[in-house]
Amino acid sequence: MKFPKPVIGITGGIGSGKSTVSREFARLGCAVIDADQINHEVLELPAVKAKLREWWGEGIFTSAGNIDRKALGLIVWADHEAMRRLTALTHPEILQRQGALLKQYQEDTAISGVILDVPLLFEIGWDKYCDAVIFVDAPESLRLERLKKRGFNQKSLKKAENLQFSLDKKAKMSDYTVRNNSGFPELTIQVEKIFSSVRANKPPEK
Repeated sequence: MKFPKPVIGITGGIGSGKSTVSREFARLGCAVIDADQINHEVLELPAVKAKLREWWGEGIFTSAGNIDRKALGLIVWADHEAMRRLTALTHPEILQRQGALLKQYQEDTAISGVILDVPLLFEIGWDKYCDAVIFVDAPESLRLERLKKRGFNQKSLKKAENLQFSLDKKAKMSDYTVRNNSGFPELTIQVEKIFSSVRANKPPEK
């Protein structure tokens, strides 16, 4: 173990249900570091909003002056350079906040483990902090159905995933696989089994 309490990373395809798996770990007493939530907070920092307005104009803002994450996502997920610029702007602050939370949760006696719900876990090297990494697997058809409300179609999903490690590579680099395609009760059983295994420091079973 790299920390007194187990640290478990969650990765997988866009729309695979990583947040659902994280919530199940929270039910078991784990604290969840949600990179998407931290990213949302960082996007609302005045200095970040000013730079984004300079780059992409008022079209990525709501009428209330907040970042329209859907509009911003349609830009950056379709353009490697746009994603690179956004990442360079926001990731230092995101990583600092994630690190502070990891330290805080390790010191909290009420917490049984820490979950890193970080979509780019391998890409930014945060798997080095994990005692185990879980790949959340779901069919593309099911993921697309979930993603329609976020403005994704099959073409935009492929573009977004091309900016990340391939799903096959993520799956191979992970220690466990949770298959999120057979209903909530089965998902719960998978999560409980994995958490028990990690806490007991048993060899992983994919």
